[in-house]
Amino acid sequence: MRKSTIGIVILSIILVGMIIPIGFSGQIDPVVITYGETTNANADYKNTVDAFFKNQANVDLASANTKIISASEVNKISSSITGKTYGSNQIFSSALVDLNDNAKLQVSVDKSKITTITGDMYLSALKSAGITSGHVYVTSPVTATGESALAGIMNSYEVATSVEIPDTVKEAANNEIYTQAEVVENSNVTSEEVSKLVDDVKETVKEENITDHQTIVNVINNYTIVNNINITNSDVENLATAIEQVQNVQGDINNYESQISDVLNNTNGTDTSKGLFDGLFG
Repeated sequence: MRKSTIGIVILSIILVGMIIPIGFSGQIDPVVITYGETTNANADYKNTVDAFFKNQANVDLASANTKIISASEVNKISSSITGKTYGSNQIFSSALVDLNDNAKLQVSVDKSKITTITGDMYLSALKSAGITSGHVYVTSPVTATGESALAGIMNSYEVATSVEIPDTVKEAANNEIYTQAEVVENSNVTSEEVSKLVDDVKETVKEENITDHQTIVNVINNYTIVNNINITNSDVENLATAIEQVQNVQGDINNYESQISDVLNNTNGTDTSKGLFDGLFG
C-alpha cells in the first residue's frame, strides 16, 4: 500500500460538495464555494478563506452556491486513503470554482497555506478528468499540502453543472495528484519539475495511444533523462500506473463529456459554461 503523505488539514476537502443533484437540469450555477465544517464554524477561519476568495476571484460571495463538508462525510472515504478518521474540529480546506471566467482552465493556489500541490498539478489532474475551463481557487485557513483538494474541486464542478463525474474518472485524477505529491516527497525534485514531467508523458501517451505499462515506464524514463530529473524507480512505476489509469478511463470520460454537452446545449441564453469541457488533455 502506498505510504500516505496526507495530513489532517488536507483531507478536509476530499468530500466537499458530495450532496449533488444529478441529472440534466439545463441550469448552470456559475460560482460554487466549498467549506470544511471547522472553517465554516469558526468565524476567523471562514473570514480568512473568504478574504482570499474575495481578493483573488472578485465575485459576490453572498450569491455563490455554498456547500459544507462534515467530518463524517470525510471519514466515509478517508479510510481508503490513509486509514485515519477525523473529528469535526479537523475539517478545514476550501475551494471556489468560478465558471464565469471560462476562457480557459486556470487555478489560483494560496501558496501561503497550500505547501505541496501547485496550480500546474491541479491543472494537469483536472484536464485528466476532462475539465478544461473555469477558474479554480484553493486555500485553507491553516497550512495544508493540498493533495486532497482535487476531489472537492471536482465536486464543485458537479454542483455547478448538476452532472456527476464518473467515480473512475475522479479516482484516476486524484491518484495522479497523490502520486505527484509522493514523488515530490520521495525524490529530490520540485513540484514544478514533476508537473512538467507528467504533462510531457501524458501528451506522448495520448498522441501515441499508449496503454502498455512498461511502454509508459520507458516514456517516463526517457523524459527524466532529457529533462535531467532524478526520481526513484518506485516513483517511475507509480507515475506510470497513474498515467495508465487515466488512459484506461477514456471511455468514461467521453461519456461524461457527452452528458455535459447535453446540459450545455440545453442551457437557454447563457454562455456561462461555453467550452467548459473540451477534452482529456486540453
